Amino acid sequence: MSDWFTINNIEQVDTPALAVYPDRIKENIRILKTFVPDVTRLRPHMKTNKSPEVAKMLISEGITQFKCATIAEAEMLADAGAKDILLAYQPVGPKAERLAELTAKFPNTIFACLVDTIATARHISNVFEKHASTIKVYIDLNVGMNRTGITPAAALALYKELLSLPGIVAYGLHAYDGHLRDVDFAVRTQKCNEAFAAVENLRQQIIQQTGNSPAVVAGGTPTFPIHSKRKDVACSPGTYIYWDTGYKGILQEQPFLFAALVVTRVISIPAENTICIDLGHKAIASENPLTNRVTFLNAPDLQPIGHSEEHMILKTPAGSNYQVGDVLYGVPYHVCPTVALHDRAAVVINHEVQQYWTTRARNRMITV
Repeated sequence: MSDWFTINNIEQVDTPALAVYPDRIKENIRILKTFVPDVTRLRPHMKTNKSPEVAKMLISEGITQFKCATIAEAEMLADAGAKDILLAYQPVGPKAERLAELTAKFPNTIFACLVDTIATARHISNVFEKHASTIKVYIDLNVGMNRTGITPAAALALYKELLSLPGIVAYGLHAYDGHLRDVDFAVRTQKCNEAFAAVENLRQQIIQQTGNSPAVVAGGTPTFPIHSKRKDVACSPGTYIYWDTGYKGILQEQPFLFAALVVTRVISIPAENTICIDLGHKAIASENPLTNRVTFLNAPDLQPIGHSEEHMILKTPAGSNYQVGDVLYGVPYHVCPTVALHDRAAVVINHEVQQYWTTRARNRMITV
């Protein structure tokens, strides 16, 4: 009996290739809904898959709200039928104009974006006022990751300033805590709750001082099960859809399945106990240490010892008998940027590649 990942018509698949498995994607969506059964509180992040086909699978499951990181991802989502899209990015410079053009192109879709400074908020307001339109904005809160955002303690004043800008609607709060990756779920939960306390305090201040009750979007894959327990908080996992070895090793309470692999071939045997495959930097995310960038499901003993643009060098166990042309099926350590390296994905159904999905939102621009 074949392993779940093997491709029977592999001779038709050029490598390196990204392969996706729809049955396992469907199962991951099912698992997601066991954590957050109220789909109105799900706002999945699409930065992992960048795929209109995956977007349509989620929509068919009743999920209508989405999050994304780029305007191309937002356009892909709108074109796939998404009705509510949060651009989880502050649109600086020309991005504000592109976002305004996108909202005009899809008038039946609700769009929103992030802000963390009044200067950018004014710029966005001016752009949308010029277009005779408005855009919902969420304040991007820095809850400890120190990547973007404003501290919750400083955000009340910003929220009040937003209320006076004609081209925007002060709508919500966004709190991404991607730095919380403790293996111990109890420790992760404690840290998450401590960080979120400032967000809840800010929300109460806004309610008391303005009468508005801001929407809240919080967390990513590591913390969404924690935020799912909160009332009126939308959860935004992303990596769950394809899964990878990085999160599998950390998030042991989450039983998601590997649903996207890199498929590669042995292209040379340059020395004893050494093989070269066609899985270079251009085919798999390479920001992590060489030894854990990929795990081969059908050859777990292979050890990466070298990596360049088009090649990966592997040490083989003594006595192994690899041949040029042998196929390896690898799980990325970090699947999100790996997907972005592939313009299409081979769709594997019943061990056969039956079609290809375009990774449409890997482009910086689609039409807008």
